[in-house]
Amino acid sequence: MMQNKLRCYAACSFGLEAVVARELEALGIGGIESRDARVYFEADARQLAAANLWLSAADRVYIVVGEFPAATFDELFEGVRAIPWEQYLPRDAAFPVTGDAVRAELMSVSDIQSVAKKAIVERLKVAYGLSFFRESGWTYSIYLNNLANRVTVSLNASGVGLNRRGYRTRNAKAPIRETLAAGLIRLSRWYDRPFYDILCGSGTIAIEAALQAQKRAPGLYRSFAAEKWSDAMRDGFAAERERARDLFVKHPDIQIFASDIDPQMLELTEFHAKKAGVEDIVHISRQDATKFVPATASGTLISNPPYAMRLGEKKEVDALYRGLGKALLGLEDFRLYFICADEDFAKTFGRKEDKRRKLYNGNIRCYFYQYFRKR
Repeated sequence: MMQNKLRCYAACSFGLEAVVARELEALGIGGIESRDARVYFEADARQLAAANLWLSAADRVYIVVGEFPAATFDELFEGVRAIPWEQYLPRDAAFPVTGDAVRAELMSVSDIQSVAKKAIVERLKVAYGLSFFRESGWTYSIYLNNLANRVTVSLNASGVGLNRRGYRTRNAKAPIRETLAAGLIRLSRWYDRPFYDILCGSGTIAIEAALQAQKRAPGLYRSFAAEKWSDAMRDGFAAERERARDLFVKHPDIQIFASDIDPQMLELTEFHAKKAGVEDIVHISRQDATKFVPATASGTLISNPPYAMRLGEKKEVDALYRGLGKALLGLEDFRLYFICADEDFAKTFGRKEDKRRKLYNGNIRCYFYQYFRKR
């Protein structure tokens, strides 16, 4: 049904491309090429399964089935129809079409979707000799990206987003996405030091650290769209899950601490840690971050402090940043990392960062402030 090697890409948040590329390299996957918010690669069925199961910082994995220029709807229709859809979609496939458009002549997403759907139907009518499609089989979600009149047509191999690990079922105010939390940990290069999140909210950062400590594939306990598409895909996912189970370390010898001043947040953290199966690994306590006293002599600390997004919040948030600086900057052997939307965070915190990286928390432009050099 599908060729041995597929051209794929992992979609991710801006700023996490290097993290995703490193994860793909670690999986032994080749043909890696990073672009804005995408990392392209080449994969067979087993490697596609590995990317879906193991990528911790990517949002979804796609299979590219066609690319072409299109400045008119006629060009879009012909370009989509020219794709050999019969190699990808069985005669009973359900194939919803979604898309987006950026800096393009064709900016109406609903019209792009409608034209593309019609073109696919026309192609499959001829290929299968059908006049009507029941779409009663497995789902093959098709995604069209029109960037500056260059259309990329892809199949969504993941299904729901890769952030859906299965443990975060209750929402907190302004939660950080699981994939971004994992990306922050990867950017810090943490792997075995004691780990802290002292503003833990619903617990996502600490739980993602625990999953990494367990060497657990983030997608181990969920399903993916592509594994239903063919025998080769099914076998690839089954084999990769078996490998993931073999590598899983249930009780790693690593200390992970999560704390917050809000008892409701701690209740959420406890709930999510239990859902994730890491309640024995993550040590949860109530503590004022501005009076932080570490339980170990060294460590890595990653936190997502609140941002001043509304009028009247800045004074309160600045007081928190100053308090964090007083509590943390004197620690001898600690590496500190904060994701924050405030461009003046370092000034208020009390020390210029060793490194700063621009990232996005949802649609909010943020900066990852990194303090890792000893003073």
